[in-house]
Amino acid sequence: MLNMVFLMNSWLSSFNQPGLCITVAVLLHYFLLAAFTWMCLESLHFYLALVKVFNVYVPKYILKCCIAGWGIPAVVITIVLIINKDFYGNGSLSESNPFSNFCWIQENIVFYISVVAYVFLIFLTNTAMFITVLLQIQSVKSRTQKRSRFWKR
Repeated sequence: MLNMVFLMNSWLSSFNQPGLCITVAVLLHYFLLAAFTWMCLESLHFYLALVKVFNVYVPKYILKCCIAGWGIPAVVITIVLIINKDFYGNGSLSESNPFSNFCWIQENIVFYISVVAYVFLIFLTNTAMFITVLLQIQSVKSRTQKRSRFWKR
């Protein structure tokens, strides 16, 4: 959906309908945040599968992942819309080219908080999960090598 909304964005913004542009910008923002949220949930699942291998039963795991994956971005979008729906709109990159319009977030501070900071937090989380998984794999590898040396003796 992110790709579909992104590809249709410029065409839909050419209609010069503020409501349509706000809707497209909200959808684009939502699906972008949802994609990154699901990426974070994948790293969490990777951590649970490779580090916390045993006794990791989470009741209704898929339901909780779906609520987080689709709900957290919805909360962010709702907060932005409650503060001011005019944060979303039609931003023209070039006045001479009418096809350069694009529906997106108009305020820089809103963009940096609701997109850049969000993606940065997910990046930090994914990096921490990745390092933890690498350390776990390394410790398992070293333990296996020590056991094989012991049995060879």
